[in-house]
Amino acid sequence: MAADAVLSRELKELHAELSSPRRERQPLAGDRAAAAADKTARALPPEETAEEQQLKDELREFIDTVTEFVEETEKNVSAHPAASVVGALLVGILIGRLLGRR
Repeated sequence: MAADAVLSRELKELHAELSSPRRERQPLAGDRAAAAADKTARALPPEETAEEQQLKDELREFIDTVTEFVEETEKNVSAHPAASVVGALLVGILIGRLLGRR
C-alpha cells in the first residue's frame, strides 16, 4: 500500500507540473545547463504548436485516468482485503505456471 501512496503522490505532482505554465516550472538538475543556454538563445518563450497542445491534453487525460484507477483500486482493496489477497495469489500461481512451462 505504501507503493500505491507513493505512485499516487508522484502522479499528482506530475499533473500539477504539467498544469503549471512553462515559465513557472523548475528545470531538472540535468536540464539546468540546457535551460540556461535556451534562455540566452531565446528571450521569448516559443509558441506551442497544436501537436504539443494535443499531446499535453492527452497526457493530462492519461494521468487523470491512472490516478482515478489507483484511487479506485485502493478503495476496493481496503473494502475487500481477503478477496484481494486471494485474487493476487491466484494470479501469481497462474503466471508462475505459464512462465514455468518451456
